[in-house]
Amino acid sequence: MLIVQVFVHVKPEFVDAFKAATLDNATNSVLEPGIVRFDVLQQQDDPTKFTLIEAYIADDAPAAHKATAHYARWRDAVEPMMAEPRTNVKYGDVHVPY
Repeated sequence: MLIVQVFVHVKPEFVDAFKAATLDNATNSVLEPGIVRFDVLQQQDDPTKFTLIEAYIADDAPAAHKATAHYARWRDAVEPMMAEPRTNVKYGDVHVPY
C-alpha cells in the first residue's frame, strides 16, 4: 500500500471554491479501484491549509488516478487558488486497520 499526504496552502479568497473542487475530486476518487481512501482535512488554526490523505492499493495506482477526468478537472481548477505549490510525502503502511 502507498499512502500519500498532500499539503496545500490556499489563498484566503479561494477556501470555499477549493473545498468544493476538492470534495468533487475526493468523491470520485474513492470510486476508483486502486484507491482505498481519500481524506480531505482542513487545518483548524489556519483554514487556508489542507491535507489530503490518499491511500492506494499499489505503487502504480497514483498514475491511474492522475489519468482520470476528475483529477484533471481538480488540478486545473485549484492551481490558481494555491498560495504556494503543493507538496507531498509518500509513506508505506506499517499498520492500517482498513
